[in-house]
Amino acid sequence: MKAAIYPGSFDPVTYGHLDIIKRSSEIFDELTVCVLNNKTKSPLFSVEERVKILKEATKDLPNVKVESFSGLLIDYAREKDIHVSVRGLRAVTDFEYELQIAQTNRQLSDGDLDTMFLTTSLEYAFLSSSTVKEIASFNGDISQCVPEFVAKLIYEKYGIDR
Repeated sequence: MKAAIYPGSFDPVTYGHLDIIKRSSEIFDELTVCVLNNKTKSPLFSVEERVKILKEATKDLPNVKVESFSGLLIDYAREKDIHVSVRGLRAVTDFEYELQIAQTNRQLSDGDLDTMFLTTSLEYAFLSSSTVKEIASFNGDISQCVPEFVAKLIYEKYGIDR
């Protein structure tokens, strides 16, 4: 069975993330979406909330599971016996950053963790979780960025009644 990990903060999950998840789920027999507990960021949603949101957003994809992790991705991958990490790319600037991480992971894992890059579909290339949060914080329309139930949760976090 071919399995892969799609790690990220997903704070919040966007249509761009969901595009990568759906397409990856068609390539791999099993895809584990891993919500990173990143101590250097101040997330809008807790890890538990992000896991719950992603489980709801991916409920129609039977070969996708959602978990959380903290620490090094290579340790998580080794523990789960998974050898491929999936990453989405929006622009050349993403590639430079992601390439460095991919090379580091490959080196630290003794060649046991490869990274597969998928370019984001054009209609989602503008999306980032940071942008979504900024738009929502000013009561802007994020309906093109995230599923309706996610938008509702984001607005609630900002105390906005829509």
